[in-house]
Amino acid sequence: MKTAVVGFMVIAGIVTQAAAQQLPPIGGPYPPPFTETLSNNIPLAFGMDANEAAHALGVPLNYVRGRPGEEIFLAFRNIGGSGLFYKKDRLYLLFRKGRLAGWKGDWGHNWMWQ
Repeated sequence: MKTAVVGFMVIAGIVTQAAAQQLPPIGGPYPPPFTETLSNNIPLAFGMDANEAAHALGVPLNYVRGRPGEEIFLAFRNIGGSGLFYKKDRLYLLFRKGRLAGWKGDWGHNWMWQ
């Protein structure tokens, strides 16, 4: 019985054609680039202001310290987790002259396992 099933699968694999994606027609509609198919298609970019960065991350920014225009903000990104414990990563954003100059992720230590 097993040999008959294996033989049938081999024959079915030989008979069926490969369904590879065809090339788009010349001058026709091209598929979007891979980065546009991602859920986060507005990445952080140097030179953004605080409102643009908050919109790109989808979370509000929390003030940490600094003078006006030279601030450091903190964004808590909820990246899911189990149903009991949600995992939130911290992302620090540095602004100089009101524009995004850098960012740093801080994963820290899990306080539960210390």
